[in-house]
Amino acid sequence: MYQGSVRILILTVLSVASLSWPGQAEPPPPPRAEKAPTTLSSSSTVAYTNSMDVLDDKRVLGIGDKVSFRVVEDHKEPVILTVTDSGEMEVPLIGRVPATSRTCKQLAYAIKGPLEKTYFYKATVIVGLDMVSVKSRGRVYVTGQVKSQGPLDIPTDEVFTVSKAIMRAGGLADFAQKKKVKLIRKVSGNRTDSETFIVNLEEIMEKGRSDLDLVLKPDDTIVVPTRLINL
Repeated sequence: MYQGSVRILILTVLSVASLSWPGQAEPPPPPRAEKAPTTLSSSSTVAYTNSMDVLDDKRVLGIGDKVSFRVVEDHKEPVILTVTDSGEMEVPLIGRVPATSRTCKQLAYAIKGPLEKTYFYKATVIVGLDMVSVKSRGRVYVTGQVKSQGPLDIPTDEVFTVSKAIMRAGGLADFAQKKKVKLIRKVSGNRTDSETFIVNLEEIMEKGRSDLDLVLKPDDTIVVPTRLINL
């Protein structure tokens, strides 16, 4: 009876020791399932947003540009649309829409109206620039008090503004009136009528007011007037 009790006690001690024996390696925990990273380009990020407020409203589209297009309420993947040589874009459901000289945001709102009129109670239209064409955007013309007057090609790889055009023309001349630079723009669809905007370059260049720096369109003319000289 006594020997049996001792044997049971020894077996119990050995069992406990085997669970916590010094130096014994514990089984490694099961590996964690890691989430695969999601990488989206800037155009893809815009393509999958659900807000028209974040669409680009600076760079104007040109012939040959490609954009991603989708309607949020349609629950479909984005499709790629191209600005044709006629300056239009073939949009699903509504057909051809003028696209050149419009930003992605302006184009989206131009498409929104016809879609809501016929196909959707509400249409959240998402348009994101997917690829920029290498074709020329056209030209602008700089005259007046700049160091190099004449035409300038609109770059395809940047947002071309009044201040950038003047810098590209060599900068302002000595007697330039910086506060009243004129931007003359032809009215769309009308060969004779035009509208004039006054741009304050002093606010833009010296005070950092980039919000006042107007984006140029093909055939725009910039006139830098001569300031009055007080003798």
